[in-house]
Amino acid sequence: MALLNFRKREDATAGNGTGNAQLEAFLKGYSIEVMPRTAAKVDDFRALLPEGTRVYIAHIEGTPIEDMVATAKRIKAEGYDVMPHFPARIIKDKATLADWIAQYQGEADVKQGLILAGGVANPVGEFDSSMQLLETGLFDQAGFTNLHVAGHPEPNLDIDPKGGRANTYAALDWKQEFSKRTDAEMALATQFCFEADPVIAWANELAERGMNLPIHIGIAGPAKLQTMIKFAIACGVGPSLKVLQKRAKDVTKLLLPHEPTEVLTGLAAHKAANPDFNITQVHFFPLGGIKTNANWAIEHGGENTAPANS
Repeated sequence: MALLNFRKREDATAGNGTGNAQLEAFLKGYSIEVMPRTAAKVDDFRALLPEGTRVYIAHIEGTPIEDMVATAKRIKAEGYDVMPHFPARIIKDKATLADWIAQYQGEADVKQGLILAGGVANPVGEFDSSMQLLETGLFDQAGFTNLHVAGHPEPNLDIDPKGGRANTYAALDWKQEFSKRTDAEMALATQFCFEADPVIAWANELAERGMNLPIHIGIAGPAKLQTMIKFAIACGVGPSLKVLQKRAKDVTKLLLPHEPTEVLTGLAAHKAANPDFNITQVHFFPLGGIKTNANWAIEHGGENTAPANS
């Protein structure tokens, strides 16, 4: 991590909330992920999220498309940009994809999507990758303004079973080229991680390879340590899992929530020292609940994270 000069250290203690102006700036424009069942527990998103927040809607296998669309319609009506997941491996065919897009647009005026392969081992139909979905051309035909794709700061054995990043980088190269022939703005939305330095190294490596898509870094919101470890293992989070394992050895911390303060403070400091750094936004996975995550952001983000109905 780059060292900050004395002036930047002074600036870091200015501002509202926790007093870290760098962190407050880094949290501006953050996005958050919900599912239909978790969104239903929130009475009013405007009491939790800043105006205009992008809300991803995760599509887990078995969730009816009608529930996804109803959730998108409700959150859109409250004044937020919705970005539903389009997981290739649970979409039967091109006609199904077209129907989903039509429902989303007809009910909730959706023009943004996270296009990904999905965590299902065996595809239900003809798609098994995000690239196949993008190649249908249906998103461009429907006038989508934003298309996000997955990024992996740590090696992913589901994509590269032999280790390394060969398949991962080949897919990123394809997506980089696709970004040149779509009218939509593209970005990488990543899996969550727990350490700043490996993320910084990965992002810099992408930039050196010519990958210039903005990175929206995935961060796990506050949650019990046991919950965090369970999700990390299930989602294939690798090397940075040792941060949680080390914490778990201290029995005094087992009952305390693990918060993202340390990793985000590190990333925020690097961004302040390197304004061209290609991580442009934070994307929260609210593993401990949407309200818990939103309240943490409100506490640490100053005016940038004040809810719409503050």
